[in-house]
Amino acid sequence: MSFVRIRELRKTYDTGESRVTPLDGIDLDIAAGEFLCLMGPSGSGKTTLLNIVAGIDRQTSGSVRVGDVELSRLSDSQLSRWRNRNMGYVFQQFNLVPVLNALENVELPLMLLPLSARRRRRQAELALAAVGLSDRVKHYPRQLSGGQQQRVAIARAIVTDPSVIAADEPTGNLDAQSGEEVLRLLSELNRRFKKTVILVTHDPRAAATAQRILHLDKGVLHESGTLQVEVEAGT
Repeated sequence: MSFVRIRELRKTYDTGESRVTPLDGIDLDIAAGEFLCLMGPSGSGKTTLLNIVAGIDRQTSGSVRVGDVELSRLSDSQLSRWRNRNMGYVFQQFNLVPVLNALENVELPLMLLPLSARRRRRQAELALAAVGLSDRVKHYPRQLSGGQQQRVAIARAIVTDPSVIAADEPTGNLDAQSGEEVLRLLSELNRRFKKTVILVTHDPRAAATAQRILHLDKGVLHESGTLQVEVEAGT
C-alpha cells in the first residue's frame, strides 16, 4: 500500500498576463521506506511537487495523502503542526541561523513540541551524532564547512523523527566530496532508519543514489529506470 498517494494533482499560477501550470494531473504513489528521485529541467515543477507533498505549498486541485492524512483537509495551523512532526526538509541553501550553534539550530523544530529543555537537547545531540557531528555541537555555521553545514541541516530535518525526508537539491552548493557524503548519509537514513526519502536534483550522479527515478517535464511525470541514469552518470 502506498504511503504517499497523489491523484490528479494540479498546480497553477497566475502571472498577470498568463497562467502557468507546473503540475498538470500528476498521479504518484510512493511506498513507505522508498528512496525516490525527482528530476527535470529548471522550472519543470519538481520543487513545487516536493513542496506540496511536504505541506509547504498547496495544490490548486487534486488529492495528496501522506499516511492516513489528506493534506488538503488540514487548516493552515493543522498543516504546520503536521509538517513539523512528520516531514523533515533539507534545503539547498542550508538555512541555518548564523547566531545559533549547531545544537541550537537542530533544536529549533523541537521548540514547537511539548518537550522539556533537557529532552530537546538530548534529541538534538542524538540527531547530530547520527550525522557524524558529535564533535561540532558548539560550532556556529561560519565555523563549519559547507558539507558540515548541510549535515547540521539534515540533523535538524530528522530531529523530530519524521516519516519523510524531503531534500531539494541538497548537494547543489557542495563540492563533489561533500556532496557524496551527504548522499551517503541520506542513503543510510533510508536503509538503516527506513525513512522515506524524496530527492529533487538535476544531477544524474545524485539521482543514481535513489531506488526509483521519475522525470518531470511540462507538468507530466515520466518513469526512468535507475540503470539508465547510472549509465548517463558515467558518460
